[in-house]
Amino acid sequence: MKSGKKYNFGEVVLAEMQFTDSQETKVRPVLVLFEEYGNIIVIGITSNPNMKGIAITREEGLAFNSIIKMNYIMTITEDMIKKTLLVLSEQKKDKVKNELLKRIK
Repeated sequence: MKSGKKYNFGEVVLAEMQFTDSQETKVRPVLVLFEEYGNIIVIGITSNPNMKGIAITREEGLAFNSIIKMNYIMTITEDMIKKTLLVLSEQKKDKVKNELLKRIK
């Protein structure tokens, strides 16, 4: 169902994700990078504390302390999004930008 909402960098949304090794779908949080032509580019988020990435604490609004997995970038569509959970602080968004830039240099 299209809401017409424009998703912006820094929004953490809950999305129904299908994993490549399975037909099964799971609802997971993801970080929006940008939206263009109906495609939403996102970064996966995990509650696995052993993963590397940028931390998001429960105090910031997620159910669990979590990690933004900078190596897990994918494209989703609006109909996969269930709801917006939170918007990252400007400081945390800057951290994500800097980590992305490090990886593409």
